[in-house]
Amino acid sequence: MRKLRVLALMLEDFVPPPSIEGMSEDQLAPFKTEYDVVAMLRELGHDTCVLGVADDLGIVRETLQAIKPDIVFNLLEEFRGVGSYVPYLLGYLELMGVAYTGCNPQGLLLATHKGLSKKIFRHHRIPVPNFALFPKKRAVRRPRHLSYPLIVKSATEHGSVGIAQASVVRDEEKLRDRIAYLHEELHTDAIAEEYIEGRELYIGVLGNSRLQTLPVWEMHFHDLPEGSLPIATEKVKWDRRYQQKIKVKTAAAGDLPDGSARLIERICRRAYRAVGQTGYARMDLRLSNEGKAYLIESNPNPQLARGEDFAESAQHQSLKYDQLIQRILNLGLQYHRSPKV
Repeated sequence: MRKLRVLALMLEDFVPPPSIEGMSEDQLAPFKTEYDVVAMLRELGHDTCVLGVADDLGIVRETLQAIKPDIVFNLLEEFRGVGSYVPYLLGYLELMGVAYTGCNPQGLLLATHKGLSKKIFRHHRIPVPNFALFPKKRAVRRPRHLSYPLIVKSATEHGSVGIAQASVVRDEEKLRDRIAYLHEELHTDAIAEEYIEGRELYIGVLGNSRLQTLPVWEMHFHDLPEGSLPIATEKVKWDRRYQQKIKVKTAAAGDLPDGSARLIERICRRAYRAVGQTGYARMDLRLSNEGKAYLIESNPNPQLARGEDFAESAQHQSLKYDQLIQRILNLGLQYHRSPKV
């Protein structure tokens, strides 16, 4: 294995300390992905430099010129406080002739806007719930084809930001209230889609042109409060104490209907290609009580921390953490060498 000069690019607030000795899980949580990836890159023998950025492209240019990395390991989720600016930074890397890991700018841009990506999925006959977009500063009018219950989300935020139990609405008043909340609090357009009663599933995809799917993964809710729905809310996603309280667990999905796993794999490969993604992604799905799988969204560059869904599902397929990180590096180098047309 060739040793590489790697620049790990991340938000400046998430640059990990040299040592995590004595830190609690809560203290470690904000930068666990960054720490795990950087530690593994160094364990693999790669010459790894860490750069934390916020809003200054100049420091990226200066660091690239100074260390001349073989590849940038991209761990950025936003730039200048905006998630949709990350693709532009990656476009800059491409113009500079610098390889990077993860998804390309086109795939990231399409995945960032849920409405646009869902239109593309529907064009390719990939099953998605019926949906409608509700732009800011426009009257809320529910299309006739959209039936209750609905789940209302930000059209551009990811990581379950803005999703709560109140996101699932069953009448016009609640729909208007939730859309107004997202417009005012998150300052984004809203999207409402038909809520699928059933199971919360995930599947990881690795690759550029040749794709590998990881095992179908499932989120289990063992002790939800009475009346709560089994959805991955912002609190479920990020509040460790709440996760422990309601006993959230993720594991390989069991007892799937015959043929469902293969069908889900095909759906996710088609979706990955439909929006031109590369590197790696986690696909979110719902499996209805009738056994039909619906793609909810595609998440390029998901969390890579040890113990998170993506790494755990890779481990379940005998792809150890060191092999996963090296595979992501290799995919980045291969994409950089491929002709862009």
